[in-house]
Amino acid sequence: MWAIIIFFVGHWYLSLFTQTFFHHRYSAHKMFTMSPFMEKVFFVLSGIFQGSSYLSPYAYGALHRLHHAYADTEKDPHSPSFDSNVFTMMKRTKNEYYGIWSGETKLEERFLKDLPKWTWFDKLADNWAVRIGWGVVYTLFYIIFVPEGMWYLYLLLPIHYLMGPFHGAIINWFAHKYGYKNFKVDNTSKNLLPVDILMLGESYHNNHHKHSGRANFGWRWFEIDPVYYSIKIMHWMRIIRLRVV
Repeated sequence: MWAIIIFFVGHWYLSLFTQTFFHHRYSAHKMFTMSPFMEKVFFVLSGIFQGSSYLSPYAYGALHRLHHAYADTEKDPHSPSFDSNVFTMMKRTKNEYYGIWSGETKLEERFLKDLPKWTWFDKLADNWAVRIGWGVVYTLFYIIFVPEGMWYLYLLLPIHYLMGPFHGAIINWFAHKYGYKNFKVDNTSKNLLPVDILMLGESYHNNHHKHSGRANFGWRWFEIDPVYYSIKIMHWMRIIRLRVV
């Protein structure tokens, strides 16, 4: 049983880390810079850690910039204000994402400027054979390590398969409906958790919408953003260069 718990928690946080660090804070907001070599390193790490739910940093970055530009309007790619439930919102998000990824959706240059792009790797990681392959790996791990009689642990597998969208739904739906506000903004964003150990700082969504260029998503003394401290360490190690905002 412990093997399953460690595997699930590891997949949850490693997938989430690459999404918030590389896709969100680097690709969409350019809160720090990195060399072309390190950029490719994080592409590969994203492919491994996100696995079957890999997201293109290019398409994610553009999609997220649209969210900030049009939050809670009809042009927002994901807003509880214009969708009846979380499933319809995520379906619309998926369609918007693939429109950008495929090039069918034409966007203004401001939404595409300086986005990291590695088309060959994106096509590989987004290939359905690769996605299904990762799903098989997750399933085999459970078959091997789920103790006899604990069949209910298999209910975690759908989260493994759709880890990225699952994380996105938590923030894009629940952090626009529940929580508290530190700042008055022109949208419904809220801070979902006062101490965010679940989403690695991502649930300080109201703070982020107010200060979208700030690498530290926490604001009040108890709002700890663990990814920000990872960024500080990598800046100190010269892996990245943090921009001062």
